Amino acid sequence: MTRPPVCDYEDSDYQATFWDKGERDYEDRVEAIALKRLLPKDGDLMLELGAGAGRNTARYAGFKRIVLLDYSRTQLQQAQQRLGNSERFVYVAADIYRLPFVDSLFDGATMIRTLHHMADAPQALAQVRRVLQPQATFILEYANKLNLKAILRYLLGRQSWSPFALEPVEFAALNFDFHPQEVRNWLAETGFRPKKTLTVSHFRVGILKRFLPTGLLVWLDSLAQWTGALWQLTPSVFVRAQAVGDQPAVAPIGAFFQCPKCGRTPLEEKKDRMICNHCRQQWASEDGIYDFREPIN
Repeated sequence: MTRPPVCDYEDSDYQATFWDKGERDYEDRVEAIALKRLLPKDGDLMLELGAGAGRNTARYAGFKRIVLLDYSRTQLQQAQQRLGNSERFVYVAADIYRLPFVDSLFDGATMIRTLHHMADAPQALAQVRRVLQPQATFILEYANKLNLKAILRYLLGRQSWSPFALEPVEFAALNFDFHPQEVRNWLAETGFRPKKTLTVSHFRVGILKRFLPTGLLVWLDSLAQWTGALWQLTPSVFVRAQAVGDQPAVAPIGAFFQCPKCGRTPLEEKKDRMICNHCRQQWASEDGIYDFREPIN
């Protein structure tokens, strides 16, 4: 199977420029509310896909251990600086299309502000489903092409692509907006059952953010999020889905990583690398970060 292209945030100051200094306090706070409403109260092992610099990781307090996965090693280094090297956190640089974990390992996963970089979203979702236990909770956020601004621009002739069409729109390189119905289709096809939908960032409008108190916008958004059960017209949509299907209930005791090259396990752990006993590929393990992006031999 051909590997889709990957959006790489290596050496990016995304956390500082977009979140810390980018006047995104409103977006951050309403996303925190949505996560709190959708997350289970507790769990054993959480997979945070597209973890970046760990902006959301502290919000998964109910989980005993959290695996932070991102393609960018430098983003994970920023997460280490934020969270530390506690045994509670596992840092993994890897490709979502080739997750380096055994089947049915996690009882929870999140993918926030990440699916919009997926050129093959169904393939990515299928990988997530593979590593989740049956009945596991998956919280997905996606960029919605059927938002009010896009609808108005299209009706006024200021936008060429239709927000009503199911296919994704790539508005910039490896940046996609998705139709809610198509996302629901993909979830069903890959083994997920949507349980709850929240619409988020209803007031992501520059003039509102400049002239109205952030606290007021957050409060209004918190009230409006529940309309996600009826319609999805906001730029951001959160879905809580449940993994369904006939995969093994849990991974074997002690099983964790698998080789992303051949899909076999176990991997032999050395001081600075992981070695696949089947295809003999070697993967770097340095400064607390497991790097499964490309083999080192």
